[in-house]
This record gives sequence, C-alpha cells and structure tokens, in this order.
Amino acid sequence: MASSLSPGAFVDLFRGLQEGLYVGLAGPDTTMTLAANPHIRSIFGWPPETPDAGVRPLDPDRFVDDQAREAFLARLHDDGAVRDCLLRLRHVDGTAMWIEVTARAARTGPAAALRIEAMMRDVTDRKRLQDQARDLYQQLAQSERLAALGQTMSGVAHELNNPLATILACAERLHGRRLDDSTRRDLEAIHNAAERAARIVRNLQTFARKRHTTRTTVDLNQVARETLALRAYEHRATSIVAGEDLASSLPPVFVDPHQIQQIVLNLLINAEQAMLEARGHGRLLVRTWEDADRDAVVLEVSDDGPGVPDEMQARVFDPFFTTKAVGKGTGLGLSVAYAIAQEHGGQISVGSPGPLGGASFLLELPVSGTRVKAPDTAPTVSLPPVPKGTRALVIEDEAALGDAVAAALADEGFRPDRAENGEEALARIRERHYDVIICDLKMPKVDGMAFFRAVSAKMPHIAKRLIFVTGDVAGTDAERFLEESRCRWVPKPFRLRDLVRLARETLN
Repeated sequence: MASSLSPGAFVDLFRGLQEGLYVGLAGPDTTMTLAANPHIRSIFGWPPETPDAGVRPLDPDRFVDDQAREAFLARLHDDGAVRDCLLRLRHVDGTAMWIEVTARAARTGPAAALRIEAMMRDVTDRKRLQDQARDLYQQLAQSERLAALGQTMSGVAHELNNPLATILACAERLHGRRLDDSTRRDLEAIHNAAERAARIVRNLQTFARKRHTTRTTVDLNQVARETLALRAYEHRATSIVAGEDLASSLPPVFVDPHQIQQIVLNLLINAEQAMLEARGHGRLLVRTWEDADRDAVVLEVSDDGPGVPDEMQARVFDPFFTTKAVGKGTGLGLSVAYAIAQEHGGQISVGSPGPLGGASFLLELPVSGTRVKAPDTAPTVSLPPVPKGTRALVIEDEAALGDAVAAALADEGFRPDRAENGEEALARIRERHYDVIICDLKMPKVDGMAFFRAVSAKMPHIAKRLIFVTGDVAGTDAERFLEESRCRWVPKPFRLRDLVRLARETLN
C-alpha cells in the first residue's frame, strides 16, 4: 500500500530538522534566499524572527576567504553538487567558524545565478578537536624521533668527549710555552677548532637531554634583554633593527637560565639568517606576555623575513633539517631549542606570518609561582698556594688526557701520580695518601663508581677529595650515583684551568 507525505508534512520536516537547510540563488556578487529553516538561523546567529530574505549564508561578506567562495561556486557550476565541503564562514558576530556543506545546484538560465539547495552543519568544535589531535600526533612523532636520535647522539657525544678533552688539554698546555709565530697560529687554530667541536658536542648532549641543569627562578624579560644585548653588535653590523615589547609584572619561571638563553639566542640567530639571506637587512621583535589561562609565560621572536612555508613547519624542529647552504648551519639549533623547552615542561611552536609579516616562534614555559632570586654578586675568592708535598692521583684510561691533567696539576704545585683504571688506583691508594683524586667515571675493569664503593668503607671522607670527570651523566645511573655520593664532577671536554681550580678548592 503506497503512502505519501502531504505538503504540510514536508514543511514541518524542513522547519524541524536539526540541520541547516537553505534554498537560494547565488551569483558572483550577491545572493537571494528562497527558503531557510530555523536551524540555519541558529548556526549563524540570526534572530529567529529574521525573514528568509535576511538569512544569507553564502553572501560574499560571510566568507573569510573570497577565493574560497569563487572556488565553491565554480565547483557547483562544473559538478552540479558538492558533498561534505568545508567552508570557513563568519558568524553574525564576526567570528569565524567551520561549516560543512552538502549541496546541489542548477543554472536557472544561460547567464543566471546558480540555484542552490544546501544542507549546512557547524563543525567548528569537531575541526578544533581534529586539529588538536593532529598537533598532538605531530608532537608525539617529533618526540619519538628526538628520543631515537637522542640515544644515538648521546653515545656519539660521549665517544667524542674523550679525544676532544685531550686535544683541548694539550693545546692549553702548549699555549703557555714559548713558540714561534707560525706555530702559535697553528696552535690557536687547533684550539679554536676543538672548541667549536666541543660546542657541537654540547649541543648534541643538550638535544639528547644528557646535560646537567641548574635551575632557579628567572625573569624571562631579563633573559630576553641580555640575549638581545649579546646580538646588538651583529645587528648594527648587518642592518637589522631589533625591538622589544616586554610585558610588565611578568611572573618568574623556574628554569636553567643558561639553557633558556640558548633557546632565545637560537631563535634570534635563526631569524637573522632568514632575513639576511632574503634581503640583506630586516626587523625583528621580541615580545613577552602571560597566558593566565594556561598558567604560562610566552616569549615570541618574530621577523619580517620570508616566513616558514606551511609544508616546512612540521619539519623545522627535526634534527639536521636546514634550508641553509652547506657550512652555514648544522640544523641542530631549533632541535636543541625544542629539546630544552620540552625538558622544562614547555613547548616551542612556529607560526607564519607573525606580527611583522615573516616567521614567528613562540616559547611557552610554565609559571613557577616563586619570587625571582637576587643575582649572586659574591666576589671571587683567591685561593692560597698549594701546600708543598700535596699529592694528587689522576685516574684516566685516556693516556694523553691523563698525562695532560697530571702535568697541569704539577704546574700548580701538586705531586701527581697516574693510574689508568680503577684497579690500578686501588693499589696506589693502599700505598700512600692522596689529598685530591681526579677520576674518570667510565673506565675498563673497575670504573669510577666501583672505585668509590671499594674505598668509601675504609675512607668515609673520600667523597670530599674526589672529583669525577665524565661525558655522560644526566638521566643515567651515574647521575643518581653522583647525587647520592655528593662527589664533585666536571663534564668533558673541560678546560684544564677549571679542573685545576676545582682541585685547589677541594684542598680547602
């Protein structure tokens, strides 16, 4: 038995359906509405009493992007229909929203407007959740890539630290001797190249989250000012105009100030290089503000350079990714910045265009809620001479490095002995007393931790006389060991004068 709906039933369905329904004519510059149900008024914010003629969702001024309207009408004209087409349209109050449109159309004459019958759905919330999920996926993928490379880089950095420490130590020793001009120039070149390599290794360690941090409450505005001051000469020399817009009463953050300055410095240098390569000059701006809703402070570095293309934004934090010419960058600057921000519970994001029309990088850090500490202005204390007969033991399996450390200690008045591993060192301390012991943490046979445990029972104050040197601490068993033993330690590669000063301080 056949059944049919009356015209009144169709009208009730049209008015009662919880989807936006629209029938109208759309031309290049204007539209005319033939019918619009109540729900479409609700979607766009028109009052319920608005007549159909006043409900015009496809007018040009409703579209955020004029070209999107042209493309939408052209597609309807060519295909006769669209399904689940996403349009960025404006609410009556001017806010942008995402509307999903399924429609069919027909031309009413050779040169007439399109007759459109459309169903519209507000999917702004769904689109936001999809974007958040995509961003979360990208962050997780980025973190996985960083973690995998971090493990490799940590091992590479540790293996490089020993030869770099040896090169720097020997170069430092030779620098104090009488040399002809040619030899001194070569020596300085060796020393400078080794220092550069050491900085790269430190970047690798920071990227791999294998660097010891010292955190305190910090004024982010002060970090921004000091970093801008570091680049002031370069800005003058390269015709870059730097400005700042720093929020007053910015809450402090609990961070490692040196690492946060490294982030800001990397962002500044990245912006400078982009502008100089594009035009040879430029403007950059550093801004800060508080995001109370997220309990965070934000630092933004923006420029008027070429910006970051959309297809590259997902890759700019990848290790070794760079658009610079060979020799102009390692591709680690933004990766290091990303790793440091993550380590501090914050994040870095990239946007383009920024306030100046180019790229914009945002650093977000959690608020500490504590007061900023006053800077340490304690004067440097001069150390007394090393008492005659003071003995030092250097335990190092890298023979050249151990010899260089022992020679530097001898220059300061110590009587140094050498041991190539913990097993040999245990035999030596049974023979005589040592006032200072400098010990590598990783060694064959008996390593530094095993050496400490073997002697601490008989020498309970051994920790006060021990200085460990190592290239791999943070996040390892060694970090927990050093915290528990309370022994002093220095990272490789180190400066001989710093290690010698620490040895002299140990005597006091």
